[in-house]
Amino acid sequence: MFKPVLGIIGGGQLGSMLASSAKKLNIRTVIFSDDNDAPARHFANEFIFGDYNDANKIKEFSYKVDLITFEFENIPFKTLETLNKEKTVSPSPHVIKIVQNRLFEKDFINKCNLRTTQYVHIRNKSDLNTVRDLMPGMLKTCTMGYDGKGQYKLNDEKDIEKLDIDFSKDYIFEKYVNLLKEISVIITRFGHQRYEIYEPIENIHEDQILKYSKIPAKINNIILNKSIEWASILSEELNFVGTMCVEFFIDKNENLYVNEIAPRVHNSGHLTINSHNISQFENHIRSVCGLEKIKITKLFNAKMINLIGSDIIEYKNKQLSENEFFFDYLKKEIKDKRKMGHFTIIEK
Repeated sequence: MFKPVLGIIGGGQLGSMLASSAKKLNIRTVIFSDDNDAPARHFANEFIFGDYNDANKIKEFSYKVDLITFEFENIPFKTLETLNKEKTVSPSPHVIKIVQNRLFEKDFINKCNLRTTQYVHIRNKSDLNTVRDLMPGMLKTCTMGYDGKGQYKLNDEKDIEKLDIDFSKDYIFEKYVNLLKEISVIITRFGHQRYEIYEPIENIHEDQILKYSKIPAKINNIILNKSIEWASILSEELNFVGTMCVEFFIDKNENLYVNEIAPRVHNSGHLTINSHNISQFENHIRSVCGLEKIKITKLFNAKMINLIGSDIIEYKNKQLSENEFFFDYLKKEIKDKRKMGHFTIIEK
């Protein structure tokens, strides 16, 4: 059977885990990253270092692979569009055009008749007057920014007055919900109404960065079924190929809201490496490479802890029991608020 050479754009921990899963399936990988110290270079068959806008590097990368995917969404749309003319990019660049912009994403979700928090497009300082009745909430750049970057809490008038931001960028203001908890649903779409869907994962954030994830989530069956249904609707409307994640808020009245779409494998799904027969990473490889869809089975309940910054130091020498798994992302330098690894505990 023909096995394609898979190109992966991005060399972080997600790229590492995708390349590792590909290797298990005897699929060769080529990583293209703008970071010469990218950890994924240790797991791929070949590594290309270069700027994502470099036409020569884009051409070199395209020449060496049969299919292309990516580990993060903040890749220049034009680069993906150029590559897609030569080799199939999965998921499609049109998906990226939607999710790279928070306003486009929120509009898309609402067009699917799914609930989001209230939001307002902010183009200049005077537009902030429109959010006064919606506060408290979060002001975010429409593009770029993740793990709390490019985000500003606005609780009252004083926060607006002291806000010092660059209005050459577009922003979106999102009203806070009366939050009970956050969950995520990871879904791999293999084609029209052909999915493998992981049960909802319960997530806890600290300083706007994911800290803990666990299954099963403590939610009622209505929320469980609705979150899975909404994730299926979004993946179908996007005509998605591969693994994606839908992040949800649940308010204290147990209303469900779509927070955002991650068009890729997701941090909260790292526990699937140990909790399921097929991880989110392997399912992504299977989908984008046109391999067999295998029914997923949960083997264990699990909890995942993100190791952020210096957290990783104590785990490097930790004696692990048979139900504990430590993952070091092999990043060259420990930095504050940087994801350095993760630790998973399964319940046997």
